[in-house]
Amino acid sequence: MSHFEFAASSPDRRRWFALVVVCLAQLMNALDTTIVNVALPTIQADLHFTQAGLTWVINAYLITYGSCLLLAGRLGDLVGRKRVFLAGVVLFTLASAACGLAHDSTVLVAARFIQGIGGAVSSSVIVALIVTEFPVEIDPLARARAMSTYVFVTISGGSLGLLLGGALVQSIDWHWIFFINLPIGIIAVLLGRALIRDNVGLGLSHGVDSIGSALVTIALMLGIFAIVELPTSGWTSVNTLGVGVVSLVLLAAFAIRQATTANPVMPLRVLRLRGLASSSLVRGLGATGLYASFFFSALYLQRTLSFGPFETGIAFLPQTVSVGLLSLGLTARLMQRFGATRVLCLGLGSTLLALGLLATTSEQTGYFPRLFVAFVLLGLGAGNTFMPLLSLALEHVPAEDAGLASGIVNVSMQIAAAFGLAILGSAAASRTEAMLTAGLPLGQAAVAGYQVAYVLAAACIAIGLLLSLVLFRARMAPALEPLELDVATEAEDWRALDVA
Repeated sequence: MSHFEFAASSPDRRRWFALVVVCLAQLMNALDTTIVNVALPTIQADLHFTQAGLTWVINAYLITYGSCLLLAGRLGDLVGRKRVFLAGVVLFTLASAACGLAHDSTVLVAARFIQGIGGAVSSSVIVALIVTEFPVEIDPLARARAMSTYVFVTISGGSLGLLLGGALVQSIDWHWIFFINLPIGIIAVLLGRALIRDNVGLGLSHGVDSIGSALVTIALMLGIFAIVELPTSGWTSVNTLGVGVVSLVLLAAFAIRQATTANPVMPLRVLRLRGLASSSLVRGLGATGLYASFFFSALYLQRTLSFGPFETGIAFLPQTVSVGLLSLGLTARLMQRFGATRVLCLGLGSTLLALGLLATTSEQTGYFPRLFVAFVLLGLGAGNTFMPLLSLALEHVPAEDAGLASGIVNVSMQIAAAFGLAILGSAAASRTEAMLTAGLPLGQAAVAGYQVAYVLAAACIAIGLLLSLVLFRARMAPALEPLELDVATEAEDWRALDVA
């Protein structure tokens, strides 16, 4: 028997290998959030995009990704999460190949629409797959470590995307930012078929709520369209107000449909699960602060400090390393010792401090020590925020609804981050324009805009911290007694990952 066969035959080893597989798929999705941004100027020149048309290289992906998460998560509960996951990875990989081969702007945007669907379908069930592979009642420490790994991949993918994007565009050409997904996708599909354990779906025997599915998908699609068009269209345009109102009306119709139909795509009882709705609210605020810090810090580094794309990716490495160190088990141990709520508050507090440092930057600010310390704190904040939020959200979710809950977790984060960035971007642009009108040079005016964005992001984090203290106050205590583990026990815990 080969070493790989032995590893796959061991249940404990199999689930850790399965975690690696789903994290590979999540890595593709995370990379895509920033790797494309680096190549936009080159893509515009090569495919002759207009400035307005170029935004659709990003928006096409965001619209379909955010609008399909909820439905895809529920489909995982109904037909099997492994099947849905593999289908999503295949679709994402094929669409990535189409993006890389595109020599026409229309083809690229169309492929990005499809890529967004594939990303949503695969990522919508990843959290549910981790939950079922690592039951909290059997091994809470393993569950926490698996969740920490997922959070690390999700957060670090952004800075890795800047590094890879800058290197590929400078050394080869922009097409390879999409081709890089092909080997990752192929490996994820082949190993996923062998290693991921499928759940028994609830089945489609009673029929699918096609009307409800259409309502929620179209509503989310229109809502995200209104959000991504906000910076260019303005608050009072038809694209913002008109489309936004239609989205809200469709969401209301969806809620009524779910309350009255016999076989809802999203049973409303899920929203009453303790921790899911409240953690989603806090997660949205946390995502706004984190994504804003990443977005505006990248602009600050490149436009104010004249960093190149590759240098910008290097600058974010302290954040990535911090999250990575926490994912090795430290956050899991802290949660076990002090409880998820206390660790969550620690994470939000670290993020708040980091945003405070960033809000006091200027044109003369050097990378060391202020920015370096801020990025370290952002990593500590992210690692100690989103992992406890996942634990709080999924603690009381039944296994049959894990896919839907996973979709809700992802949707809350994506929509909040997109809406928050639109608002903060608008506020930053207004501040910059006001400073230019007052006679300040462009560089100082731009920094003033970034400072406003950081302050507003910090306000979101502060609100999230207050809500955490109120909503999760009764759960400040650790979920279980701290474990006394010696070095030998630690080694045994991680032996499943040893492939030597």
